Amino acid sequence: MLASPPCFLDRWLWRRGILDPASPARVNRRLLWGMAVFHLLAALACIPWLFTWSGLVCAVVAYYLFGVLGINVGYHRLLTHRGFSCPRWLEHTLAVLGFCCRQGTPMSWVAIHRQHHQHSDEPNDPHSPRHNLFWGHMGWFLINDPAVFNIGLYDRYARDLFQDRFYKWMERPHVGRNIEWTVWTAFLVLGTLFGWLITWSAIGAVQVGLSWLVWGVFVRTVVHLHATWAVNSITHRWGYRNFDTQDDSRNHWFVALVSNGEGWHNNHHAEPRCAAHGRRWWELDVSYLIIRGLECIGLVWDVVKPRRRQPAGQPEGPPDSQAGERAAA
Repeated sequence: MLASPPCFLDRWLWRRGILDPASPARVNRRLLWGMAVFHLLAALACIPWLFTWSGLVCAVVAYYLFGVLGINVGYHRLLTHRGFSCPRWLEHTLAVLGFCCRQGTPMSWVAIHRQHHQHSDEPNDPHSPRHNLFWGHMGWFLINDPAVFNIGLYDRYARDLFQDRFYKWMERPHVGRNIEWTVWTAFLVLGTLFGWLITWSAIGAVQVGLSWLVWGVFVRTVVHLHATWAVNSITHRWGYRNFDTQDDSRNHWFVALVSNGEGWHNNHHAEPRCAAHGRRWWELDVSYLIIRGLECIGLVWDVVKPRRRQPAGQPEGPPDSQAGERAAA
């Protein structure tokens, strides 16, 4: 497969040593401009007329619905690491919610993350910040690298999803567009109806509808994107370690706060399949609390609990070297 012709961004990255000119990796221009436009749409929240308290509430609720349930619980702890079991309908629902966060299809997300665990902070890690912090944060996502984004990676690291018709269906481009437009329309229409009910005016209805769209979709998505990317970048650079893992993973309180538990990254790398990322009493893990809540009402079972214990203030020895490979199996 021939590489696409280089653009000025490719040449700029070549000059700075971020990309290799001999590599087929190129800037994904379509994705780059799409992300740029999405960030600009989120910046509309700075317009005072588009701020409403109901829009802000909408953003917070959507952050937990799509980001925490969809990505943290669904994409990460269920699909990637199989940290618990649940009915197939709930698994597929969580996958659709996660897809609405613009972080890729379930199959691509799972395959890349499992590869990350198997080769964490090694040359084959798709997003190690050892290259540079921007690369670990979002640069890797904006580069179309055939070595990372290919069907063979799915077959190797996400074979369980690859054999599921539902996840193959979600790989179709028109499916993703339909899901995205449906969500956008729902926020706009519901916001408009709510605005009409509280203002009884057309301009009030339009204002609230646009506010829900901007805050509930654009702002919520951008904030959660950077919260997720911060786990790949910040928590492999700064923070403290409870476990002496064979990578650069760290626990970072701020990332854990904004990502609802994903920032206890060193704990996670010590036991990838464990559904609980917080290990000390003050390491709040909202995502795990949600899993336990679902377990209490019978929607979740076989939750993988922590096995490794650490005396307070004392680091443990090296983790099981096969932990990442088991998670990728």
